[in-house]
Amino acid sequence: MAFDACMMRCVLDELSSAMPEARIEKVLGPRNDEIDVQLHSGKRSARLVFNVGPNAPRLQLSERAKENPKTPPNFCMLLRKYFTGARIVSVEQPHFDRIARIGVSCYDEMGFRELKYIVCEIMGKYANLIVLDSEDKVLAALKVIDFAASTVRQVLPGLKYQVPAMQEKLHPLTLDRAAFFEKLSAFPTERTGEKFITSTYSGIATQIAHELVYRATGDVDVPLCNIDTEGFYSVFEEWQRLLINRDYTPTLVIDSQGKPTDYSYMDITYLGDSMKKLHYESFSELLDAYFEERDRLEHINQRARDITTLLNNAVARTEKKLGIQRAALIDSERGEEYKKLGDLITANLYRLERGMDSFTATDYYDESCPEIEIKLDPRLYPSQNAQKMYKQYNKCKTAKVVLTEQISIWERELSYLSSVRDALSRAECEQDVLEIRDELYRSGYASRLRGYKPDKQKKIAPKEFLTTDGKTVLVGRNNTQNDYLTFKLSDKGDIWFHVKDMPGSHVILVTEGEEPTDRDYTEAAELAAYHSTATGEGVEVDYTRVKNVKKPQGSKPGYVIYKTNYTAYVKRPLDLSKFRAE
Repeated sequence: MAFDACMMRCVLDELSSAMPEARIEKVLGPRNDEIDVQLHSGKRSARLVFNVGPNAPRLQLSERAKENPKTPPNFCMLLRKYFTGARIVSVEQPHFDRIARIGVSCYDEMGFRELKYIVCEIMGKYANLIVLDSEDKVLAALKVIDFAASTVRQVLPGLKYQVPAMQEKLHPLTLDRAAFFEKLSAFPTERTGEKFITSTYSGIATQIAHELVYRATGDVDVPLCNIDTEGFYSVFEEWQRLLINRDYTPTLVIDSQGKPTDYSYMDITYLGDSMKKLHYESFSELLDAYFEERDRLEHINQRARDITTLLNNAVARTEKKLGIQRAALIDSERGEEYKKLGDLITANLYRLERGMDSFTATDYYDESCPEIEIKLDPRLYPSQNAQKMYKQYNKCKTAKVVLTEQISIWERELSYLSSVRDALSRAECEQDVLEIRDELYRSGYASRLRGYKPDKQKKIAPKEFLTTDGKTVLVGRNNTQNDYLTFKLSDKGDIWFHVKDMPGSHVILVTEGEEPTDRDYTEAAELAAYHSTATGEGVEVDYTRVKNVKKPQGSKPGYVIYKTNYTAYVKRPLDLSKFRAE
């Protein structure tokens, strides 16, 4: 969800209770749009993260360390000058908005104690971090807003700080039944309950409004005319008391791929069984879990952007080429028709003359022997017309052989590109991306990867899991690793798994000379289904002994042929929580 005013309240509550009068030990600048302040209070140390970037603006306590540049940003250096060794003395949320005003007791250049404020505005792309003196004059801002940028509100050193203009909405935590029903009666009844909440009350994210409507009606997009108003108010008041009493439930929402998609300060029920939820003890743990995964995926996507473009273009070109070749193969099927016409012309040479543009003949190839009209080239002798048909027949016959072979080659190429794209979609770290980049380089795509040269980087190991019955299952991360896993690392008696006729990882069930249990087979097949493009139930997974898997000479990485296989039908697991990763 968006980092709304209610989430800001939750984070500030945690800061006040978990880190009272915290001392600022360090000021760090991991990114140009983020400042991390190292705090210490009692026996606890944590970082207070001020992120004012366009993608994930937020304020949070964090337990995770980040890599910092050798040369800190200028704004970070300025904050070090002001606040190193200072102490937080107050935490406020002006007008219950997405604004944090943190009072800091520090020392001036003469050694006298003074009060300064760090103001963090989480306003989407307008998010900002501002330093004020005790009289609310701006000392510095991460994003300076001059008169050219805004004629309404400027943020410049020396100017008096102005709080962003408030929306004309009700305070969400004011328990006022009369105001609720007054606004409700004036709101268009054809509009949804979610629109009523977000239009009437400030600081409430759309996700929370959906949840409240769902709890009141059992659905999300319900017009006001179909909502029981008393029940609606009862749910809304219950939500207000949750915030007033600080009865929070830090909740992380995870999709079927195991990736965090949303977070909240209360339990989310409107998503049903399509999503999984995890509950945390604190908002620092919740936001760390959400944004660590988000930042990791964003970093991987940035590193893989040129590879993604290369693969998408290569797949599009290959599919276009296959389309043309398949259409030509269909045309080549007309070869027998040309041969028949040549035979009929030859059989009727005695009654044909040069200059004729057509003639009627009996089609002896059809059991009913119909009369058909055969077109001729009047410029040619009848025998030459027959030879022309035979020439077309031979051309189609040759084309059919060549096209069948070419289509097979390009189908394998498309399968390979799809497998690389599948591996890239499941990359978990930068090293995964580097190995895929290296694979493409060695597969002949070097000219399309600008300036890339492979280096002797440390290879990462395959993924390892344990089945419920204790067997090790190895999963390849990319095609090169699939080959290594199947033909180098595994034993001939191990069990090899792969989703049927789809891109996916090679999966090895390590037997150690023992016959695995049925549950081992099932769980290994589920892992093969998970690490593939397959979805849903009834996923077909082939499995056989490693000794039955062969790699054709000169084939692309990851390509194998196999025999004496069996097929399991399994449901693709939503996540890997039941598998114990080694």
